[in-house]
Amino acid sequence: MSDKRIFRFDGEKLDVLWDSRLCIHVGECTRAREELFVSGRKPWCEPDRGDADNVAEVVQRCPTGALVCERKDGGAGEAAQATNEVSVANNGPLYFSGDLQIDGAADDMPGVRFRAALCRCGESDNKPFCDNSHEAAEFLDRGALGQTGEATLESTGGALVIKRIQNGPLIVAGSFSMRAASGREAWRGMRAALCRCGASKNKPFCDGAHKEVGFEAD
Repeated sequence: MSDKRIFRFDGEKLDVLWDSRLCIHVGECTRAREELFVSGRKPWCEPDRGDADNVAEVVQRCPTGALVCERKDGGAGEAAQATNEVSVANNGPLYFSGDLQIDGAADDMPGVRFRAALCRCGESDNKPFCDNSHEAAEFLDRGALGQTGEATLESTGGALVIKRIQNGPLIVAGSFSMRAASGREAWRGMRAALCRCGASKNKPFCDGAHKEVGFEAD
């Protein structure tokens, strides 16, 4: 364990690391049919419970980047998926996946280079990342998308840069698509300003409401 917030589970062929700063308990790990992750068991994660490639696949299901693995067997490490995607959660965060460059990510958060959950309610104490504060804040937005962006855009790959505007939105630059909470791919484009104060009337896009509500964040 290199940090009190980062826990390492050693295995013969790979090690699994869990970052408590990023985990919002989605449950992709413990819902897997394998017994790699079992709630209440000590240790909670046993990396030798499965084939190394399968273990790595389960780890990479984690949508927040809280789980990563380090291969010891010469197997391929995690790589960015071919396309960049933002999924708008029902009453929850923005889930990013792809080749991510997130402003505000610590150097010891390797998982968020590929997978991340970013706050859009404005209440997280771990901005720009989600910490489930939307639940206590009773944030309400069903994740619908009415815009289409550049619907004819063919490629949604390459680097995706997510920059924080002080006291304002997230500026997302690069080729990407967005999915509504229903699962529908609804938008494609190269640039968008996404609300992170929770007050926009045009969610997930920014409409300048952060100025009216006095939103403050780095």
